[in-house]
Amino acid sequence: MTNRICHIDIDERGLKAATPEIEQERRVAIFDLLEDNSFALPKREDRVVPDGPYRLALAIREGRLVFDIASESAERLGEFHLSLGPFRQVVKDYFQICESYFDAVKRLPPSQIEAIDMARRGIHNEGARVLQERLTGKADVDLDTARRLFTLICVLHWG
Repeated sequence: MTNRICHIDIDERGLKAATPEIEQERRVAIFDLLEDNSFALPKREDRVVPDGPYRLALAIREGRLVFDIASESAERLGEFHLSLGPFRQVVKDYFQICESYFDAVKRLPPSQIEAIDMARRGIHNEGARVLQERLTGKADVDLDTARRLFTLICVLHWG
């Protein structure tokens, strides 16, 4: 399948050290993303869209989220930048609910953990929807891919 990400890099320059929980979230998101994703560059009137699979590098530069895209053979295809503003509140909410979840796992019964986890998944889905909206016209991703990319955006925000 060519409409996919085959490699992902996270620019960690300037990021503070992640907690073990955040690092685990990152590893799982990257693993799951590479196992199964849907990522396509939309057709443009003025140019041919290069086929994938794609290598993706994510970074935050000058307060913007940067998607740097290359071919599987590492030929640079281009990049696009997204404002972080639309993500700020949902990332903040996601980190707060994750903290509650990680704390709950240590001390609460399963029924209460499940309720917090449902809320966490709801916020995660909201972040994925925001990302899909922001990617309109730049990249086409399915919900699962957007969820995994949102997790990686949260890791970048952590710094």
